[in-house]
Amino acid sequence: MRIPFVQIDAFATAPFEGNPAAVMPLSSWLDDATLLRIAAENNLAETAFILPDESGEADFELRWFTPTVEVALCGHATLASGHFVLSSDSTMEKVRFRTRKAGVLDVARAGDGYELALPALAPDPKPLPEIVAALGLDSAVETLWQKGRYGLVVLENEAQVRALKPDFRRLAAEGDVLTIVTAPGDDTDVVSRVFAPGAGIDEDPVTGSAHAVSVPYWAKRLGCDSFTAFQASPRGGRLACRLDGDRVILGGTCVTVIEGTFFH
Repeated sequence: MRIPFVQIDAFATAPFEGNPAAVMPLSSWLDDATLLRIAAENNLAETAFILPDESGEADFELRWFTPTVEVALCGHATLASGHFVLSSDSTMEKVRFRTRKAGVLDVARAGDGYELALPALAPDPKPLPEIVAALGLDSAVETLWQKGRYGLVVLENEAQVRALKPDFRRLAAEGDVLTIVTAPGDDTDVVSRVFAPGAGIDEDPVTGSAHAVSVPYWAKRLGCDSFTAFQASPRGGRLACRLDGDRVILGGTCVTVIEGTFFH
């Protein structure tokens, strides 16, 4: 079996920035174990599998896999999938993806890049002492929790975020939790880093789903619906953020870096 393979750097302005994702179009679904083995072979934060949607609800079905698990929501691989589809068809202005746990997600053209619409996942205040300790912190300005999977840790400034040296084994012991550490930025409104060792990713380069959680928080705190964000991983990535009702709109660009064929 030959499967087309495209590797795309999402939320990137040039190769080697942003977050790499594999996008693999299928003609029919393979069994879950095979999809997971393919994602493990790719060894990227996410592999996105897309399939024409026969329900009429969207253009494509979409599923995401890390090297170890299938995830419920992934922003950067959705943006990469949108880039794959829209760069292949100049007549399309928007593509819709039907997902299994996150509903229908849209990627639309926006200038030289795209806008990705994700559900707004506003977090609630909650003590997270084990996560704070695993991050190597004595305390945080605020800690919040969303739907049993997202932990949001707010610090005072960008320097604290950049200086973090988490204990990834301790973080992984908390399970499949996406830990988002954020603070006001120096040359951007918001800065963050994101850790997911429980899903096989110690530090994620640029994380759309993390901003689905942090944007509602920052929109309220900043008193505005639109602002800029930078994820301060070694690769780094910039996002334009907007809260629009029950949706978080993330703007960014993509760069295709590899095209080939996966043999199975």
